[in-house]
Amino acid sequence: MKRIPAVAGQFYFDSPEMLESQVEKCIEKGLKREKVIAMLSPHAGLMYSGIVAGALYSRIEFPQTFLLIGPNHTGLGKPISIMASGEWEMPGGIVRIDESLSEKILKASNEIEDDRYAHLREHSLEVQIPFMQFFSKEFKIVPITMMTTDLDDCLELGRAVADAIKATAYPVIIVASSDMTHYESDKEARKKDQNALERVLALDPEGLHRTVLREGISMCGFAPTVAMLKASNILGAKSAVQVKYMTSGDVSGDYHHVVGYAGVLIK
Repeated sequence: MKRIPAVAGQFYFDSPEMLESQVEKCIEKGLKREKVIAMLSPHAGLMYSGIVAGALYSRIEFPQTFLLIGPNHTGLGKPISIMASGEWEMPGGIVRIDESLSEKILKASNEIEDDRYAHLREHSLEVQIPFMQFFSKEFKIVPITMMTTDLDDCLELGRAVADAIKATAYPVIIVASSDMTHYESDKEARKKDQNALERVLALDPEGLHRTVLREGISMCGFAPTVAMLKASNILGAKSAVQVKYMTSGDVSGDYHHVVGYAGVLIK
C-alpha cells in the first residue's frame, strides 16, 4: 500500500522546491554529526517547530532506518498500531517501510498490531520526514502510533522495540514525536515543560509518565516518549542532551496561549 500525505500544504509546503527551501531555513550547517540512539522531536507545522526539529536532524549520523513513534490524534486504528509494509509518498519522494524490522517488532509483542488505518490521517510522524529527506534519500521508516497512554503498554512497546533493534544488524534511530504543553501561557508552559524534560534528560520513563499525569502536562506524545526512553535504556543509553526549546510564542508573538517544542538527543 502507498500512503499519501495527510498534511502536505498545511503543516509544510507541498511543492518539492518550496519544501526544500523551507527545511533549509530550519537546519544548522557545519555541525559535527554524532551517533545517537533516539531523539525527541516536535511535530507542529514547520513554521512553528521546524527550527527545533531542524536542529536535531542537523546533528545526527543518519541510520538505515528511523523508527517513528507518535501519538494517535485521529482516533483511528488500534491502541498501538504499526504500518508494517508499503510506502509513504511525500513531496520529496517515496519512503519505503522497513518490513524486516516491522516483522521483528510484531513478533516481539502481541500488544502491537499491524493497522494502516491509524496512519492514514495522522500528522505526527509525517512531519518528521521532510527533514530526513533534506539530508538523505537512502533511509527507511517504521511508523508506530499510540492511542493508549497506559504505563505498562508504553514500557511493553519500548521493550519490544529494543528487542527488535538488537536483532537488527544495521543502525536504527528511534524518534519519539511530541509537542509539549498546549495552550497555556508561555510562563506556565515553560515551567511545566521543564519538569517533564527533567525526567527525559534523566532517562526516566516511569518518572516522565508520573510527572505528566500528576502535574497535568498536556504533552501529547508523552506515551511515545516513555516508550522511547524505555527502549533507549535497554539499548544502553548513557546520557540525554536538550538541543533546543522554544514555544509558539517565539514565532507568533502571542505569549498568552502557546505550545511548547523541545528537541532532545539520547546517546
